[in-house]
Amino acid sequence: MPLLLAESAKLSNDMVQRGVIETILEESPMLRVLPFLEVEGNSFKYTQENTLGGASFYAVNGVWSEGTATFTQKTVNLAILGGDADVDNFVQRARSNVNDQRAIQTVLKAKDVARKWEQTVISGDTSSDANAFDGLKTLFPSTGSSGQVMTPAAAGGSLTLALLDQLIDLVKGGKPDLLLMSRRTRRKLKSLLTASAHYVETGESSFGRQVMLYDGIPVLVSDFIADTEAADNGSGSTFSSIYAIHVSPADGLVGLTNGGVEAIDVGPLETKDASRVRIRWYVGLAVLRDSAVARMNGVAAS
Repeated sequence: MPLLLAESAKLSNDMVQRGVIETILEESPMLRVLPFLEVEGNSFKYTQENTLGGASFYAVNGVWSEGTATFTQKTVNLAILGGDADVDNFVQRARSNVNDQRAIQTVLKAKDVARKWEQTVISGDTSSDANAFDGLKTLFPSTGSSGQVMTPAAAGGSLTLALLDQLIDLVKGGKPDLLLMSRRTRRKLKSLLTASAHYVETGESSFGRQVMLYDGIPVLVSDFIADTEAADNGSGSTFSSIYAIHVSPADGLVGLTNGGVEAIDVGPLETKDASRVRIRWYVGLAVLRDSAVARMNGVAAS
């Protein structure tokens, strides 16, 4: 059973730690569905299958050809994500009669961590920030040759239900577990379903939330999928992307962590009359099988 952050919150006896994890889950739709692998050390090595070696039919007494599978070994380094929140002791003592100032700052810092994580899952790029990890936009660039990236047209184009079905079919091994898109694209999808006299499916997620479904697949929204991307040929800056994702610790998209999300009470500071709380997370992202994720870029507004 893969580790979900929601489960790790249940296992925590520390109320602050549990509250931080629950706050992070509230802020990120991806964190509610993504399984995490616990990593020992600061990196994770895995092997991706390239070719199977081939099989053929042979005549009686025919000469058999030999072929073996080939693999590529990949390594993902964990990144250090977090932030500090200092609360002046006078503020904490004199102004906590209604709200606990330290608790408020801790919750707000946890929200910041969650938003930074999801932003990095979408557009993280270690070539521009060596301290981060690569996100989906970097792992599946619009000019990629993996066969997992498609576009309505080189200069961008309108979303259609047929194109969305094509994107879903790029994910091998069964239906994707989710479709991730911007709010604008979700509105477009709803209008397409309405125009085609197709009812808009809704269902309950594993967290008891009502979510929109397409072909039985949950449609999740990320505020960090921009509507200002360039088209495949580099023209314009009014396009967006949709990601079809299979999440799995065995053969899909998976989060990596060492120790989980931590709320550290750093304590009193030497140089000022304040105390510090640190939210810390050693975290990464891996695509264990390239065909577990597909991207459609160049999706126009209308």
